[in-house]
Amino acid sequence: MILKLKYFGMIAEALSKEAEEIELNITSIQELKDYLVNQNSVLDKLNFKIAVNHKLVDLDSKLNNNDEVALLPPFAGG
Repeated sequence: MILKLKYFGMIAEALSKEAEEIELNITSIQELKDYLVNQNSVLDKLNFKIAVNHKLVDLDSKLNNNDEVALLPPFAGG
């Protein structure tokens, strides 16, 4: 499965990239999060939400080939 990942704010800064495309054999957001934290331990210390195709999702949500997944840091109001 190919996923298009986008990183924003402090997540992009911590990973030193704003986007990447990866190929994994996974089916859920939880599996993706586990993989990303395993690859980038800094993510374990950050609070973030995950959106798939511009919609916030839960960890038990399923993934499909070519989904766009965004890791979103907390937003500050003003």
